[in-house]
Amino acid sequence: MMFDRLDRYIARNVLGAMLVVQIMVLGLDLVISYINDLGDVGGNYSAFDVLLYLLMRLPWRFYEYAPVGVLIGSLIGLGTMASSNELTVMRAAGRSLGRILLGVLKPLVLVILITMAIGEYVSPVTEQHAAAWRLEQSEGADAVLSRGGGWQREGDDFYRFGTIRADDTVINVRRYVFDDQELTQASEAERAVWEGDAWRLENVATTFFDDDGTRVERRESETWETALTPAQLNRLLRPLDSQPVTSLWKYASYLRTQGQEATQPLLYFWQKILLPVTLAGLVLLAASFVFGPLRTVAAGTRIFYGVIVGLTFKYLQDLLAPASVLFGFSPALAVIVPTATCYLLGFWLLRRTG
Repeated sequence: MMFDRLDRYIARNVLGAMLVVQIMVLGLDLVISYINDLGDVGGNYSAFDVLLYLLMRLPWRFYEYAPVGVLIGSLIGLGTMASSNELTVMRAAGRSLGRILLGVLKPLVLVILITMAIGEYVSPVTEQHAAAWRLEQSEGADAVLSRGGGWQREGDDFYRFGTIRADDTVINVRRYVFDDQELTQASEAERAVWEGDAWRLENVATTFFDDDGTRVERRESETWETALTPAQLNRLLRPLDSQPVTSLWKYASYLRTQGQEATQPLLYFWQKILLPVTLAGLVLLAASFVFGPLRTVAAGTRIFYGVIVGLTFKYLQDLLAPASVLFGFSPALAVIVPTATCYLLGFWLLRRTG
């Protein structure tokens, strides 16, 4: 039988604790973010609109806080059973430590499926709509999707994009053309409009640099021949951490075809693709604390150690991310090393328990 009565009991306790922790973390984050974002209130963007904007971002925040919820929820769920001697009774009745751990990991499959579905299909859409809605409320119907802009290289051409609107219109497109590392022309277009299968630049001013000096040509419109699509520009101008796995892989592949580094998108790709392994490692670590050095301490102490371990795990990943860019090692290692550390520490503590 896949789930016996004890497995269902363990699953109910652990899943319930994970849910409570996730709700509490999301609620606390919502309150802090709401207070912080009240400074953006103005014009048509009211305090209630701030709340709606933050509510639209809840799927992304749920995905981001899933590891914390899993770790602390496992600590609380198993810790509560340990405090009431239920785990001791299970082991005295012949239930092995491995069998108990399997009972904890079985419901984790449901958590993993829900979290990955939200990260792949829900949060990318809600993040894009939330950003567009917020700017439309605060700046009107022509609000942009992203203000930060970005650089992009295509062959010997370098582009600087200002913003991209919700209707896929790119504002302020600058192009720099080099020949043998020498700038030959620079152009600026007021906007680029996507017309079905090609871009049309509007109000274009092009400066040519040659032996006779410089000259400027102006055109009302011209065709922009590029392999860049609206989807690729959205991937460029949107935060990488909110993009789905498929978009990250396509963006990384595009960068490599252009001879550019793809470390950042690959880093987030591996974080998302290895999420099931990461969550399982955090559950194992939580169980090793409960059965090992923290089995006799108070619940509050367990939670404290859980928060410390969770923050250490996050900071280690955050530290290895720029290190992978600086030292040139694979972005996958920046994700695998902290996760492997969780497994090694967990197995070591469980081995000491016997």
